[in-house]
Amino acid sequence: MRENPAVPVIGVLALQGDVREHLAALRAQGAEAVTVRRPAELARIDGLVVPGGESTTMAKLAARFELLEPLRAAIAGGLPAYGSCAGMIMLADRLLDAPADQVTVGGLDVTVRRNAFGRQVDSFESEVALDGIAGGPLHAVFIRAPWVEEAGPEVRVLGRVVGGPADGKIVAVRQGHLVATSFHPELTGDRRVHALFVDIVREHLAQQAGAVAGNERGKS
Repeated sequence: MRENPAVPVIGVLALQGDVREHLAALRAQGAEAVTVRRPAELARIDGLVVPGGESTTMAKLAARFELLEPLRAAIAGGLPAYGSCAGMIMLADRLLDAPADQVTVGGLDVTVRRNAFGRQVDSFESEVALDGIAGGPLHAVFIRAPWVEEAGPEVRVLGRVVGGPADGKIVAVRQGHLVATSFHPELTGDRRVHALFVDIVREHLAQQAGAVAGNERGKS
């Protein structure tokens, strides 16, 4: 059991993407942030961030490093995870506009459309209000971003696009201990999404500690 649940160990999948930026954002919220490149490293973390990048390349690298199945097992086993942009794609159960052979880690009961907002030249910035996050809208950076086309009944929609041709499209979701955003909060200096995820990991650790304590009392 973690000696100090207030300081969770959160890994950042370091195959591609804004790894350093996520590490810095997590540390700013009081977490111990580490890189994850090998299956054995999953055993020491309390939560995982899957950063942006190129989702097909990330999936291929995960398979090459023999991480894909361990990641799936960890997520299915309850490991909290947050995915931004390509990370949202990696955590999705279903994809649209993806290569036929593209695989995901899964865990989120959502259908995600890849490159939904267009190509690199169509990248943009916008204000997004997120349900459950105080302090007003976030300044969000969308880079070849996906959106959520459909969300299952257990998925809570946290944020949508307001205005423009993509008005109403879902860009932030949560399902239990899993969170995903279409945008890159690590690039703006606004740490509220990372703060939310660190709190989710802390809550998960507290629940685990409570379950262990209950089992010990039951044995006495």
